[in-house]
Amino acid sequence: MKRTTAGILAVCASLALAGCDSKPPITSVAKPAAAPAAAAPAATRKVALVMKTLTNPFFVEMEKGARRAEKEFGIELLVRTAAQETSIDQQIGIVDGLIGEKVDAIVIAPGDSQRLVPVLKKAADAGVKLVNIDNRLDPSALQQAGLARVPFISVDNGAAAYRSAKFIADTVTVPTQAAILEGIASADNARQRKAGAERAFAENKLIKVVASESANWRIDEGYAATRKMFAAHPDIRLLFAANDMMALGALQYLKEANRSNVKVASYDALDEAVKEVAAGRLMVTVDQQAAEQGYQGVATALRLLGGAAVPDELLIDVRLVTAPAKS
Repeated sequence: MKRTTAGILAVCASLALAGCDSKPPITSVAKPAAAPAAAAPAATRKVALVMKTLTNPFFVEMEKGARRAEKEFGIELLVRTAAQETSIDQQIGIVDGLIGEKVDAIVIAPGDSQRLVPVLKKAADAGVKLVNIDNRLDPSALQQAGLARVPFISVDNGAAAYRSAKFIADTVTVPTQAAILEGIASADNARQRKAGAERAFAENKLIKVVASESANWRIDEGYAATRKMFAAHPDIRLLFAANDMMALGALQYLKEANRSNVKVASYDALDEAVKEVAAGRLMVTVDQQAAEQGYQGVATALRLLGGAAVPDELLIDVRLVTAPAKS
């Protein structure tokens, strides 16, 4: 067990270094789209990017996209992150602090879809423009708080997870057990990805989902949850992980347990996961263009500051990352 923990910590360290009624139509973006500068001089604009953490390379890429927008539009970008993706109280405190710093806009990837709403309402009341990226704020919570619509930029998490899980589901021709590693239960993107994977597995009548556990987006919890599921259901042959961090923990367990007959699908296309795909240990992952989400979040904030109309939703295209076909 000592060796196992050390292995997981080594992977964590390497990754940390890597990196309602009437609505406007949903917009889909396949490649970078330019945004108009604000009406006032761009140098006066102070935009904050609030993310869940920088221990997940996905958010490192998101910051890169926001920095590209900062350079392109000549604004001042403040980047703030919590320690972990589960550090919701810390993220709430960050937003509260940004109100005191009198930022012009906040672009936020919330760790929780409901608990951030009250402090964001406080920000809006102070005149701060808001843009929601990555994980959707709960529409009911927004409505109950009396918060006007907040533009949302992300991907169709359910559809993308469906495609990832379907990639491995389509290989099944005999009765097969499957399992799911979920993200944070209170996060909308986690719920959407779980639902997408369940839909893909349900379409193949030979597949039965026998276990579904939350691992809170983390490598170590992905390892522990996978070990728990396989202890209860040793015949699992398909595993969908709702992000690459959890998938990497699962792959570590499967390697140690000598379970090479399990097909794993994932989500995020982190560098380490892409390497696992190339090596054949991970079947598929989803590239949801984290950098583009960061860029478009800042660009949309500038549109709002300039008084321009923006769509309620801006959906970024995704692609599946799979191993090249063998000739």
